[in-house]
Amino acid sequence: MMLDPTAVERANLLNMAKLSIKGLIESALSFGRTLDSDYPPLQQFFVVMEHCLKHGLKVRKSFLSYNKTIWGPLELVEKLYPEAEEIGASVRDLPGLKTPLGRARAWLRLALMQKKMADYLRCLIIQRDLLSEFYEYHALMMEEEGAVIVGLLVGLNVIDANLCVKGEDLDSQVGVIDFSMYLKNEEDIGNKERNVQIAAILDQKNYVEELNRQLNSTVSSLHSRVDSLEKSNTKLIEELAIAKNNIIKLQEENHQLRSENKLILMKTQQHLEVTKVDVETELQTYKHSRQGLDEMYNEARRQLRDESQLRQDVENELAVQVSMKHEIELAMKLLEKDIHEKQDTLISLRQQLEEMYQKLQVRNGSEDGLKEKNEIIARLEEKTNKITVAMRQLEQSDNDLLTQTRTIAMSLVKCASSDTQDQYKLVKDISF
Repeated sequence: MMLDPTAVERANLLNMAKLSIKGLIESALSFGRTLDSDYPPLQQFFVVMEHCLKHGLKVRKSFLSYNKTIWGPLELVEKLYPEAEEIGASVRDLPGLKTPLGRARAWLRLALMQKKMADYLRCLIIQRDLLSEFYEYHALMMEEEGAVIVGLLVGLNVIDANLCVKGEDLDSQVGVIDFSMYLKNEEDIGNKERNVQIAAILDQKNYVEELNRQLNSTVSSLHSRVDSLEKSNTKLIEELAIAKNNIIKLQEENHQLRSENKLILMKTQQHLEVTKVDVETELQTYKHSRQGLDEMYNEARRQLRDESQLRQDVENELAVQVSMKHEIELAMKLLEKDIHEKQDTLISLRQQLEEMYQKLQVRNGSEDGLKEKNEIIARLEEKTNKITVAMRQLEQSDNDLLTQTRTIAMSLVKCASSDTQDQYKLVKDISF
């Protein structure tokens, strides 16, 4: 029965991956140190992983040549796993890498140092529809062997690796699997055991030397510490003596301050007693003065109330006097008008008398006419005298009323506490 060549290739690569990963883990644990780029099992692991990733890779044609590289699927991890963006950016920023294969090798080394290689490749093999763009259907990454290898890569998380990717020439390296590392005979096994024993002896020697060096440094540090402690002890003794002297001085000062404090306290108590008596006396005086002030305040309020009432009465009287003044002015105007009319009447009567007198003289100057004329003249003169006396009486009463009004206005000014503009105007109008 003829086996499928691609299946045999996948099985061989799977077995090589198992041997490489197992050998790397065992040697790294026995080595007991951080691995670097020159460690042979680690170099062979990267070669085996490169062959596994290249299996079944599709050939991409370009204008100049055929391109078959593993950088394409590894670059796809950034889109599927966001945490892989940092490693992709770091690989692209490396200055010495010129080919996609060199970038893929740098990517594998950085993923191993981050202990994320299994996680990155697991998210890649799950997306087989995306991997079909880069791999054939029979490729190792498309079959179950790829999932098995990813599971084996989880064991590499126990390894600590410190790889210098920046200065290493990853573009021109030739990836050849060294099967001699995995095919061992009895002599190799014996040599390996002897090498292990020699390495253990050398490790013990190095350990003892390191322990001796640490002990020497510890002893020297202890000596220096003892010297410093002795110096500090001497210094502390001197400081203790100084502190004791200071304590004695402080105690004496404390005793003196207590005596002064007692004296100050006694003086303060005496002063407080005197002050208390003075305060009580002042309080009694204040109470008496307060009582007198209250009486004065009540008296002032009463006087203010009386003055306010008097002011109100004066204002009312003033208003009455003002109204009387207006009435008197109106009566005087009417009286003046009547006087002017009567004067006009007198003038007309005198004219009539003179005319009549002339007529009588013209007629024959009889005595009877003269007597009548004299009687008429006497009556008219009597009426004129009466009118003149009435006018004088009216003028005298007007002057008396004006004097009374001015007296009332002046008394209002004296009684009022403060004159307003209206009161001043009213007094001015009355006083004219």
